[in-house]
Amino acid sequence: MESDATTSEPEASVGSDSSPAERTVLATLRDSVAAPARGLMSPVRSVVASPRPVKGKAARRRLQLPPVTQAETGDEEPVPAVPEDQEEAQPLPPIYASPMRGMWRSEKVALYCDQVLQGSKAEDAEEAMSRYLLEKLKAKDRWLGVWKSNPELFFEKYEEASIPFVGILVEVTCKPRQNLSSCFKVTVSVAEPFSSNIANIPRDLVDEVLGELDYSAPLLEVYPVDGQDADVRDIALALEVVRFFYDFLWRDWDDEENCENYTALIEERINLWCDIQDGTIPGPIAQRFKKTLEKYKNKRVELIEYQSNIKEDPSAAEAVECWKKYYEIVMLCGLLKMWEDLRLRVHGPFFPRILRRRKGKRDFGKTITHIVAKVMTTDMVKNLSSDTLLQQHDDLNLALDSCYSGDIVVIFPGEYQASNLALLTDDITIKGVGKREEIMITSEPSHDSFVVSKADNVKLMQLSLIQQGTVDGIVVVESGHLTLENCLLKCEGTGVCVLTGASLTITNSEITGAQGAGVELYPGSIAILEGNEIHHCNNLRTSDSSKSTLGGVNMKVLPAPKLKMTNNHIYNNNGYGVSILQPSEQFFIVAEAALNKGAASGDKKDDKMLSKVMQTLNVEMNNNRIEANLKGDIRIVTG
Repeated sequence: MESDATTSEPEASVGSDSSPAERTVLATLRDSVAAPARGLMSPVRSVVASPRPVKGKAARRRLQLPPVTQAETGDEEPVPAVPEDQEEAQPLPPIYASPMRGMWRSEKVALYCDQVLQGSKAEDAEEAMSRYLLEKLKAKDRWLGVWKSNPELFFEKYEEASIPFVGILVEVTCKPRQNLSSCFKVTVSVAEPFSSNIANIPRDLVDEVLGELDYSAPLLEVYPVDGQDADVRDIALALEVVRFFYDFLWRDWDDEENCENYTALIEERINLWCDIQDGTIPGPIAQRFKKTLEKYKNKRVELIEYQSNIKEDPSAAEAVECWKKYYEIVMLCGLLKMWEDLRLRVHGPFFPRILRRRKGKRDFGKTITHIVAKVMTTDMVKNLSSDTLLQQHDDLNLALDSCYSGDIVVIFPGEYQASNLALLTDDITIKGVGKREEIMITSEPSHDSFVVSKADNVKLMQLSLIQQGTVDGIVVVESGHLTLENCLLKCEGTGVCVLTGASLTITNSEITGAQGAGVELYPGSIAILEGNEIHHCNNLRTSDSSKSTLGGVNMKVLPAPKLKMTNNHIYNNNGYGVSILQPSEQFFIVAEAALNKGAASGDKKDDKMLSKVMQTLNVEMNNNRIEANLKGDIRIVTG
């Protein structure tokens, strides 16, 4: 993705806050960062950023008033007046809409892997992108575009949220290029009519800034204006292709490592991006990936700045600090690489969450019933036998921490939190007393997990589990068996996840609100669902739900999971009621063809063929109501 190193050609200086893509592809970038800083950090490249152009004093004085965007000119508050001798900026014309987000994943893979990179190695990727862009630029040497420049070039003070860029309508001239890397610089001049997204920007200031830049601008900061001929439209597409590559597919470490098949790695990153966009990776998990990537980039910048501030030979303390920062970057880099490995990125977690060992049974062989309530009364225990061993807790977390295999946790009405629910290693029963809506257990937003089990037999009964901010499944069965009976699961991230080799039984429960499938079955897992309601899942907040297939129940095959469904009501999900994800078109290809023949999504399927597929998958379905799901009822999907 973006590179934190910045460089520039002699004819134009670009600050360290230039666009992410431009900071990656500026000319001679690879050469400028190849040498380690002071010989201290050979594993990490260092770069000294070129200084930002110094603006004239007159220009600086003129823009002490706050900038006003074109969108704000209709407000009641007075707009700072443009001097009489200055030309008022007109609104910017529309630019070509980016086609990248509308492309199917297969189209993106074909574009980058087959057309642009064409088998290139990582160290040759920049040259391949330059060659691709240069070929498009040959068709037209002059066109109109919007230069989205850094506001710091124009304003002393500004709010980044309200002024993300200063847009200027410019005429672009593509000069003959001596080498591939130079095609990322173009000559620009103010076009007529003078237009900007800043209503009160003086034209002479724009001319002054362009003069300081030698009328040269980074090509990737210029966006062609809509309505020009087909050649310019092709240039606009090529620019978007290059921007997308450096913003989403390129990683800083790519050309530092040996990769036998770089295009295969790019394909995995395209799949990752598409999975985030269509909700296959739910919103909270995607957010965690983005935060990790952002942290990696920030830490890299910190290291580069720290190295550049070492004036003399580094002291021992400075050397230690450099190595500390370097190893933090290495750890974050390794974490990001796990995301790109589809085998490790099954549902969000990178590793087993539970590292605690099982306690087993107590030495004296007795089990204890733990009462969880603020105050215990005799009515609470009147139905228990006289020889029951009791412990009372006002904190659910303490009760779970005190449990051994065979113990029972009885929870009375109230609202609770317990991080130990993510550490279930012993065979215990957790049950509520009263209506399940009155026993509310909420997750802790700062934690990744909510309920995670790897015990042989855990039971949760008559509870409401309310997910708040955690990114893993609301319930994750890593191994062993988990039973949910008469529970209400209000999801905010993923639904119930049953990992390979684990098993799950859900009866008379309700699952709603998941940003993925309500129940996610992984290869080789086992699930029995009976008498449940699963609805309003695939409740995506930021992704395009029309592209996602997940809904009520999702199965991932090879090896096929086992599923038995009886008397369930699966409805109002934004994907399919039940989706079966096959890894390739060759798997159940006959069944897929039969399901597709003469029918759109959700239309009536060939029941006989579907029945054969269910038998092959070891799926048993009886008396279920699957209805009103956005994409359809049951579907076999190629992953």
